[in-house]
Amino acid sequence: MVMTNQSCQEQFILLGFSDRPQLEQTLFVFVLIFYLVTLVGNSLIILVSRLDSCLHTPMYFFLTNLSFLDLCFTTSSIPQLLFNLSGPDKTISYTGCAIQLFMFLGLGGTECVLLAVMAYDRFTAICKPLHYSTIMHPQLCWKLVSVAWGVGLLNSLVMSPVTMRLPRCGNCKVRHFLCEMPALIKIACVDTVAVESTVFMLSVMIVLVPLALILVSYSCIAVAVLHMKSGTGRRKAFNTCGSHLTVVSLFYGNIIYMYMQPGNHSSQDQGKFLTLFYNLVTPMLNPVIYTLRNKDVKGALRRLVSRK
Repeated sequence: MVMTNQSCQEQFILLGFSDRPQLEQTLFVFVLIFYLVTLVGNSLIILVSRLDSCLHTPMYFFLTNLSFLDLCFTTSSIPQLLFNLSGPDKTISYTGCAIQLFMFLGLGGTECVLLAVMAYDRFTAICKPLHYSTIMHPQLCWKLVSVAWGVGLLNSLVMSPVTMRLPRCGNCKVRHFLCEMPALIKIACVDTVAVESTVFMLSVMIVLVPLALILVSYSCIAVAVLHMKSGTGRRKAFNTCGSHLTVVSLFYGNIIYMYMQPGNHSSQDQGKFLTLFYNLVTPMLNPVIYTLRNKDVKGALRRLVSRK
């Protein structure tokens, strides 16, 4: 037992989809394609937003941060997943697992707050258009983004050590494709009620509070849009807000299912596929959602291509 416990301090085994070898081969192809599209799409958003002066506005400043966040979010786990899907070796070092958990918690918490910041930006632009440039000045934008990243970092600093230090009595097999907190809590050999309660309380603060602010912001936006006399202005508001609401729905729907319930009562298969969805599919869709519904970004892309 001592040797087994020691091995858990050196590495974990990410079982992932190893019980379905044929599915692993198919998943490898799809995950690789989706990951490459995510890298290209989000990098393109960052490039266009930085190079085109017409997009040097608070909205695209926050969108650039979201794209960078998505790049980091997927890269924190997808390369390891591709490695595990490509062969029989499913191991990850203890240090690698701790880093993956730290990044996953931090980046996930940051995105929750950043989406709320983006909703506040749209609320200010639509409900207080005459004061928008005064309210959303560059210093405030940087402060709001710093708060988002700070909340994510604090979430990691609190939950990562607690999760990694749980006794596992030699059980190093994680029934997931990454070192995610619910999966690591499940293999603990002690009562985890206190940890799960802490996770729930932090989830309320980091997930539900920003979501409540988003809903309040968009309730005010909906009232303001309905009172608009200009059909063009109404359509533009619906396009930009519709894109953001789509992203919010995709991200928060999965996060709430994963973290707002007791850790030992969620389906393992559902958990793996939902994590794969918000860790890979959602970051891949974000650039598509924002570019297809956004004339400014499409115009910037055309100008960039014609300039080249």
